[in-house]
Amino acid sequence: MFGIQMTSSKQSTGTPMPFKTLRVWLFAIAAIGLSGYGISIMFEILNSNGMTLLEYALLALFSITFAWIVTAFCSGCIGFILQLLRIDPLTLRRIKPVSINNEALSQQKTAVVMPIYNEDTHRVIAGFEVSLQSLKATGQLKHFDFYLLSDTQDATIASNELSAWHALCERLGDTAKQIFYRRREDNKHRKVGNLTDFCERWGSQYEHMIVLDADSVMTGQCMLELTTSMLNNPQAGLIQTIPIPVRQDTFFGRFLQFASILYSPMLATGSAFWQTDKANYWGHNAIIRVSAFIDCCGLPTLKGKAPFGGEILSHDFVEASLLHSENWDVLLLADIEGSYEEVPSNILDYAVRDRRWVQGNIQHLGLLSSAKLKLMSKLHFLLGATAYISSLIWLSMLALSTIDAVTRALNSDVYFNRAYQLFPTWQIAKTDLIDSLLYLTIIILLLPKLMGVIVTLVHRKQRFGGALKLILGSIIETIFAIIVAPLMMVFHAYFVVCVFLGKKVKWDAQPREGRMVPWKEAFGYTLFSSLVAIVWGSVAYYFTPVFFWWLSPILLGLILAAPIVRYSSSIKLGIKLRQWGIFLCPSEVDDDATLAALKVHLKEIAVPPVGRYSTAAPLLPLEHKVTMPIQNFSSESHRKKFKALITKTANKLS
Repeated sequence: MFGIQMTSSKQSTGTPMPFKTLRVWLFAIAAIGLSGYGISIMFEILNSNGMTLLEYALLALFSITFAWIVTAFCSGCIGFILQLLRIDPLTLRRIKPVSINNEALSQQKTAVVMPIYNEDTHRVIAGFEVSLQSLKATGQLKHFDFYLLSDTQDATIASNELSAWHALCERLGDTAKQIFYRRREDNKHRKVGNLTDFCERWGSQYEHMIVLDADSVMTGQCMLELTTSMLNNPQAGLIQTIPIPVRQDTFFGRFLQFASILYSPMLATGSAFWQTDKANYWGHNAIIRVSAFIDCCGLPTLKGKAPFGGEILSHDFVEASLLHSENWDVLLLADIEGSYEEVPSNILDYAVRDRRWVQGNIQHLGLLSSAKLKLMSKLHFLLGATAYISSLIWLSMLALSTIDAVTRALNSDVYFNRAYQLFPTWQIAKTDLIDSLLYLTIIILLLPKLMGVIVTLVHRKQRFGGALKLILGSIIETIFAIIVAPLMMVFHAYFVVCVFLGKKVKWDAQPREGRMVPWKEAFGYTLFSSLVAIVWGSVAYYFTPVFFWWLSPILLGLILAAPIVRYSSSIKLGIKLRQWGIFLCPSEVDDDATLAALKVHLKEIAVPPVGRYSTAAPLLPLEHKVTMPIQNFSSESHRKKFKALITKTANKLS
């Protein structure tokens, strides 16, 4: 009944995943049920005096945003239970550490690839080298080759890269035989083209490739666990870890770093439970089966204009969906540690990065009609786009709510709305329902944070500096998240509008080192929204003071946007909090050897001056050329392929 399968079809070929379909049903029932309950309350509130067109619009906007936050809430609740009981979200058994299979490792070869584009050479080489040295310390380096795949177009940076590469080879000695540097002078198709070039020239020589970003650092143990997990799951096309932010000094950077390590494992565990073998890909810090990637992930240029046409920008979601479509598993392993990245150190740089992601995720909506993609892939696309579009919806809903509140205030003393009306129309305010919906929304937004703290207190509080510092840090994190949310809402809403207006975005290298945002820059990005908030608040206060106080936390965050941007980028404040033990993270408390080596490298090993080494391009391995076939998302193409498969099967049977 309902197509529920009680056991996984992959028990004989990899990780057992029981009750796969049942999990999706349970998650869907919980999410739809809770969403429906909240929406029904909102309907009762709005319908108390009859529905206007404005209120129908409010209900529609509320329904989308409420369903979105409920989805994340349900994943968090599932992750909380599984992490509290130490149950693996895929196997539903007790979590066990990955047992490295040295014999299996010796029978295959894995490439570690780091695509870069106009990056800080010093940081790139440091991360590349310490990751390699960490793997070398395990004694298994001989089964891996490392590739630095440069798409750098800036001539000065390119010269720095070449000098730094020769210096690296000199430091590594014989180990340099296993590292390669390739620079494309024509960076066609950006990162997608970079990885395609590697796969078509050298990919067929490797079973797997571990994809790192320019700011990635990965421990040798993490690489071995990823590779072993791939060997243990022959049906897996891709296995994703959780990249944990590190090396942050500003208040904002440490806030992001702390929140990520505190909540991401729980949320990822919950997602892995119901997504099972159809998880997503975040573009880096993952291991990929090269043959599957070559066969399935040649990306086309989409027909039409932006935002839905042109080159595929957020390629990672699409690549995961293409692997799904050819029945390869994509797994999310939330408990593998040692996978690190860096994040923007201030709100403005963070917003600029999100601007690119907004464009890429909205583009995915144009693929929802493709018959080639499976339902779970389309759900990933929809949730990814909604994560950003919801900001525009929230802002629109707040604006419409203000109009509705002012309209009600102006008409509050009008009891006869029609000519020849015999009896007055008494206005009904369902205060109890309004309070219930408000409390429900607060619980849905804040309970996952509390659950993340509880899990951490039970299993790893010492890795955050102890219970007291963990609790204090989580309180500060929650308060700041509430303060900064209105500003991020406005940024994302503006970005969404820009995307639909067809404005293009540059996909350049992002700044990663901490910096104090100047006042001029802070006001330049926030002054308009602050002025609008002042006018907005004044109108609300004049006509409906009760609604104004409800709206005040949002208005306050926008009015104080410039000081928030400025002071949250403070390096002194971030360092001071670290000295007090606030926002401590496991990577700092554990004193991770790989990150410690990175710190030493950045401090003591400088990029050599240009001209010290030969300008000749480094030697590359022999090429074994293959071609990545370009995939077609059109429904007609998929129907023809399906018809040909049916015909072929029928011929065999006959």
